[in-house]
Amino acid sequence: MVTGNVSAELMAARAAYILRANDLGELTTAAPRLYPHLWSWDAAFVAVGLATISVPRAIAELRTLLRAQWRTGMLPHIVFGPDTSYFPGADVWDSARADAAPRGVATSGICQPPVHAVAVRRILDAGRRNGGADQLAAEQFVAGTFDQWLAWYRWLATARDPARRGLIEIYHSWESGMDNSPRWDLAYANVVPGADLLTRPRHDVHHVTDAGQRPTDADYRRYLWLVHQMRSVGYDDDLVRDTVDFRMTDVFMSAIAAVAAEELAGVGEELGRLPEARELRGLADRFRAGVLSTVSARTGLARDQDLRTGAWLEVDSVAGFAALLCGGDEAVVERQLRLLAGPQWCGHPGLRFAVPPSAPPGSPGFAPRTYWRGPQWPMMNWLLWWALERQRPGGDLAAQIRSEALRQLADLSFGEYYEPFTGEPLGSTQQSWSAAVALDWLLCPQDQPALAGAGSAGR
Repeated sequence: MVTGNVSAELMAARAAYILRANDLGELTTAAPRLYPHLWSWDAAFVAVGLATISVPRAIAELRTLLRAQWRTGMLPHIVFGPDTSYFPGADVWDSARADAAPRGVATSGICQPPVHAVAVRRILDAGRRNGGADQLAAEQFVAGTFDQWLAWYRWLATARDPARRGLIEIYHSWESGMDNSPRWDLAYANVVPGADLLTRPRHDVHHVTDAGQRPTDADYRRYLWLVHQMRSVGYDDDLVRDTVDFRMTDVFMSAIAAVAAEELAGVGEELGRLPEARELRGLADRFRAGVLSTVSARTGLARDQDLRTGAWLEVDSVAGFAALLCGGDEAVVERQLRLLAGPQWCGHPGLRFAVPPSAPPGSPGFAPRTYWRGPQWPMMNWLLWWALERQRPGGDLAAQIRSEALRQLADLSFGEYYEPFTGEPLGSTQQSWSAAVALDWLLCPQDQPALAGAGSAGR
């Protein structure tokens, strides 16, 4: 249970301490023991938080990720640090067999949600607020790396949207960031690992001893089988598409691509890169239209599609709010706002803190302690808050999510995810992106919330 009063100053100091403790010099581990490497979308959120306290260190975080960029433009979902105990590690991925992989940098062979342009924008804004050396560093960084960010979004728009539907394809649920979400249950039922799959004891269950919080061993065999299949064709974009047993559109990833492409377009306009900015705005429009095309008339939520069967999957998960994230249709957004604030989601009377669970209580597959099947995630709270503020500054729901998310983090454990009814931190503690989003909420210029009594008011 969260108890006691926490000031904004204490929370910010503790969050900054965690980022410093998880810092290996040029990369921040996602968590000190459970995730000892750099994860792609973690790095973006970490950079957002670091920009509030050290613009140069935020820049360094993204430079480390860019050094691992593949020649195709893909940003890999893991950049491996020195730790060799993690499984599946660099030896399992064996990215060197891919012609497009960077030499001298060990990476995975898949991607993650493309939130990075949001961090680029945040760094640039922080540098300009600070002025002086920070402004110069931020502006030089953005100008010098713009083409690499552009290559990343172009790769998503081609290799991962080959039919130009505005819907990004993924070939592993790890690419979505929502590893074991109910979104993927039906697709994974058709993934049957081969007898030649080699495995060894998992890393995660040594650090999270409650197995109920993590994906099952059967899940992991399916995950590793997909890696095996991709590795067998050298991670070639075209060959992978026709090889893997898991091929889905990811509506939430597509929504992130839409808003991120717009953010990068704005940066491009400031740099005088007008043709590229127009291209990015065109990509944003395409992905936004793709997201809106998936919204179910029955549920009001956006849907994924299993491209191997053609089936549209109406599964209740936080990813269904993809249209709220990227906007584009006022009636759809209004309906999703009502849903998110309503009794299935943030307004559920049993929630300890009124922020969205990863799946709504009572839905098929809901499990309040299991990873992406029910717990609440601080970085997801931040992303939805950011999107709402971007579209409707000063709105009540955005303010509620920010306030409640900070109350949740006031236990100062900075958990990876939280049990929605009790508020218990689950998974890893001292999670870098949880600390990072707290710093942005607390230190980025905006109305500061009152945190007095943060632990005493329940729901």
